[in-house]
Amino acid sequence: MKLFYHLVIILISFLISSNPATADRLKDLTSIAGVRSNQLVGYGIVVGLAGSGDGNSGLTLQSMQSMVSRFGLVTETSGLNGQNTAAVMVTAELPPFVKPGQTLDVTVSTLGKAKSLRGGTLLMTPLLGADGETYAVAQGNMVVGGLGVEGADGSSVIVNIPTVGRVPRGASVERMVENPFLENDNIVLNLHQGDFSTALIVTEAINDIFGPDVAVPLDSTSVKVRAPKDLSQKVAFVSLLENIEVEPASPKAKVIVNARTGTIVIGGNVRVTPAAVTHGSLTVRINESQTVTPTGNTAVNENQVVSTPGDAVVTPETEIGIDQENARAFIFDPGTELSTIVESINAVGSSAADLVAILEALREAGSLRAELIII
Repeated sequence: MKLFYHLVIILISFLISSNPATADRLKDLTSIAGVRSNQLVGYGIVVGLAGSGDGNSGLTLQSMQSMVSRFGLVTETSGLNGQNTAAVMVTAELPPFVKPGQTLDVTVSTLGKAKSLRGGTLLMTPLLGADGETYAVAQGNMVVGGLGVEGADGSSVIVNIPTVGRVPRGASVERMVENPFLENDNIVLNLHQGDFSTALIVTEAINDIFGPDVAVPLDSTSVKVRAPKDLSQKVAFVSLLENIEVEPASPKAKVIVNARTGTIVIGGNVRVTPAAVTHGSLTVRINESQTVTPTGNTAVNENQVVSTPGDAVVTPETEIGIDQENARAFIFDPGTELSTIVESINAVGSSAADLVAILEALREAGSLRAELIII
């Protein structure tokens, strides 16, 4: 039986390797339902800082008092100094199938007024999951890529972010998260981007290799695959499954517009029906100036002319100039493709804002055969 099973693996591997090189692997298109990471978070303190800690922050002093009380010491917060201590939040990601005793990298971020974590040591910190249970414990020396220097006159130089650091392999896993992968008789593949056509293509590709009715599409996102009951065979089966190569269906026609940055992405399947677009610009220039005219009174007697200066008269003058470029029009023929759209819009010198206005007008006119998404 084992010999037959190995021969099947060799045959399937040959079939997979013979697929076109341009196809995508299932491991790049899908993920297995239930096989996911979990977020962990904890509160702790970092000690050993060179005067860059939180100072006399109440939260930090209480944390220090609680820490030393674990060792049988009784002290008041008034007798503590937090210059070399920082209250921090510790985060980590718990990958699937991680066992107790394995280690994780953790990220440490300041919570109070600490200016830098450089040179600090994270004390033992429980890391909790969403259910409030402890799944790992973190402790270790900080690795900080940032640097902050402050002078006596108040000047300072900050390089990168000195208030965030990492502890490589700083957390030890204490509890394993239960995973339904080993218990379920079926494997559900979830597409990263839901599409009915792609789900059908994936189903047909799996059935072509493993036999009919092995895979069944559930909806536009999920495909259910019947898996071996033997755990060792299930791992080998998934290894073959995720390396099957398929040619996904063409995605929906979309135009993505980032209104904040002006970035516009037009999908390759975007089409427009016959439409005429006119684009022009109007520039108005207004120049304000003032003309000053001196005034005065002149008196003439027998011997001389006497002039008495008066208030100057200020006359405002306004000059308005209007420049209007000739409106330039371009016409989209039936079935116009992406390249023609981009070339036509670039030809009239449109800015990002103009391009958004043109696309929105085409959508309102019913000529844009695509979904317009503004983010």
